[in-house]
Amino acid sequence: MTEPVGMHGWPTGRLLSTAARLVEHSWVEALEQLGLSHAGLIVLHVLGAGALSQTELAKVARVEAQTMSRTLEGLERQGYIARQKHPHDGRRHVVTRTPTGEAAWDSARTLEADLFPSIADNVRLRAELLAIIHATAVGRWDID
Repeated sequence: MTEPVGMHGWPTGRLLSTAARLVEHSWVEALEQLGLSHAGLIVLHVLGAGALSQTELAKVARVEAQTMSRTLEGLERQGYIARQKHPHDGRRHVVTRTPTGEAAWDSARTLEADLFPSIADNVRLRAELLAIIHATAVGRWDID
């Protein structure tokens, strides 16, 4: 039996891996034009729901607190976020988006639609990707 030639014959895992790398490259390039990193975009997105502590942000983003700290330092330097002492616990800080951060988020929020081709059944694709993530995250991540 003859094997299919080219990508059509690749296993699904290889297709997913290749697509993920290409998507990541496209995201990084587009975000750099906005002065953002992928981690910074996640923070601005999450802060849309309201102020959070650095620890809460790290947990939601699934990164270490130290990694989140570096991300927040960069966002703060750019004026995208503000950190203020927690009103009831002086050891903690709450993080909020600034008006500049709001504008950056507004510019970045349509990147997915701007960068990637229209997918006929985006809802199904997202559901399938979530199923793959859930199936492979067992023992690695606490999936909500």
